[in-house]
Amino acid sequence: MLSSKEGQRVPDVIFKTRSNEQWADVSSADIFAGKNVVAFSLPGAYTPTCSSTHLPRFNALARTFKAHGIDDVVCFSVNDAFVMSEWGKAQEAGSLTLIPDGNGDFSKGMGMLVDKSDLGFGKRSWRYSMLVRDGLIEKMFIEPEKEGDPFEVSDADTMLKYLAPDAVAPEPITLFSKPGCPFCAKARAMLDEAGLSYEEITLGHGISTNTLQAVAGAATAPQVFAGGKKIGGSEALQAWLKERELKSEPTKAASPQQFLS
Repeated sequence: MLSSKEGQRVPDVIFKTRSNEQWADVSSADIFAGKNVVAFSLPGAYTPTCSSTHLPRFNALARTFKAHGIDDVVCFSVNDAFVMSEWGKAQEAGSLTLIPDGNGDFSKGMGMLVDKSDLGFGKRSWRYSMLVRDGLIEKMFIEPEKEGDPFEVSDADTMLKYLAPDAVAPEPITLFSKPGCPFCAKARAMLDEAGLSYEEITLGHGISTNTLQAVAGAATAPQVFAGGKKIGGSEALQAWLKERELKSEPTKAASPQQFLS
């Protein structure tokens, strides 16, 4: 029976990580002490749900979490440091901290270490997410104990709704650009300054101007899309960002959950 650890402190564990091609020990205190942390744990790097949905959505919402008082968004998995490092690169998960729970010590301490020997996985973490304030677990979302790999409650949107019920998740943004294009650099800078995550597709890497013409109705770059709708070039993006800023001004007050309790 998997039980919640709400109201308890996170396990005191030393993680074997890699930094700058060197081994580095990271403790639970390094991750959680004095911080507001959203953490999630999953069965394994490179596995389908983990790679297609669980980790990517937390990565996409990381800036939104941080805008509501979260210091770091952390992913745990019972994998070694090399695998977690390469998976993070493959996922372009620069907004997350990926922690290898190689021996499963943290997962065991959380009561979430399960046997997946039937899949050849050995011991792995059950899927869950949690909000931790200064090492104290405030809230956990644990997947129901069903056969297979349920993914119903430990997602990023469920956690965001708990943390900040009125928060609006950002629309997915795609920027089509060309190498050496100054207007593309301007669009990129505007999106970065606004704190928005975006996917960039560069022409010339299997994407031609014909493709851009077919998708955007224009062959010039940049072309920006948000939420499946075309915004346009850099000037149109500037106007869209200004309108977006004006709409969000009345809701900029800090949430009472923004601070450590």
